[in-house]
Amino acid sequence: MTNLTLKQLRYFEALAAHGHFGRAADACAISQPALSVQIKELEQGLGVALFERGPRHARLTAFGEDFARRARRILAQVDELGDLARAAQGALSGRLRLGVIPTIAPYLLPGLVARLDQTHPAVELHVRETTTPRLIEELGGGRLDAAILALPIEATGLRDMVLFRENLLLVRHRDAADEPVPSRDALAQMRLLLLEEGHCFRDEALSFCNMGSGLSGEGLDGSSLSTLVQLVGAGIGVTLIPQMAVGVETRAAPVCVGRFADPQPMRTVGLVWRQNSPLSDQFENLGLAIRQVAQDMGLSDAHT
Repeated sequence: MTNLTLKQLRYFEALAAHGHFGRAADACAISQPALSVQIKELEQGLGVALFERGPRHARLTAFGEDFARRARRILAQVDELGDLARAAQGALSGRLRLGVIPTIAPYLLPGLVARLDQTHPAVELHVRETTTPRLIEELGGGRLDAAILALPIEATGLRDMVLFRENLLLVRHRDAADEPVPSRDALAQMRLLLLEEGHCFRDEALSFCNMGSGLSGEGLDGSSLSTLVQLVGAGIGVTLIPQMAVGVETRAAPVCVGRFADPQPMRTVGLVWRQNSPLSDQFENLGLAIRQVAQDMGLSDAHT
């Protein structure tokens, strides 16, 4: 077989992650034909097919699955060499692959990007927005450097830093503005609109309502907080949203926002990275910058 290149392994990893040539090409910032050529040359060099190709997908073969596990380890080690060099420079610089969960990204990122431009001008930020399980997987596989998500997490080999805490608030149709905020027991009997499976915010809402993993009434799952709030405005039910999302999501919907009685439901947000990363000190400094952004948004510092 011919010598493998790191470029080919990067392209292979992208296609394995996205399962689609077009999306993988976009992620690699190259054309789809160029990606296809590189994958074909890789397979020809190996003498074995890595993917089963369909009209709308590319799935790993059995050999491809095994190859992917080994390729990720190699790429992670290569990335660690780069991180080691960046750590020796002191300040955080270069590419920063930051993962963020969807119930945080739209609200925190604008302020964070502006602050990083001031405090870490040498950082080239690449953002990945997806659910917690995928962020944890990509952190462990070396495809992300750090992630902002809700704590605690159930994963080994990762280190976390608490950033802030925020309340979870009740969103109802504006016709209910003069009505008292229901108790958690009463809320469990209402039509509660939730994010779809895979979002940790769904689990937090269900936990507060003592509803386990299911709903007592007819529920409806949404893909975003914006969808849920608009459905509430249409009179379909009620929902919970984090404090940071209130200003953005409720300004264009006929809804009202209420606080629960103490102890109010809250979530803790943290920064997570690999425990053995040479950039741990730099990530802690990044965490301090994120805390300042959160404070500017009126969110509570968990350390005060």
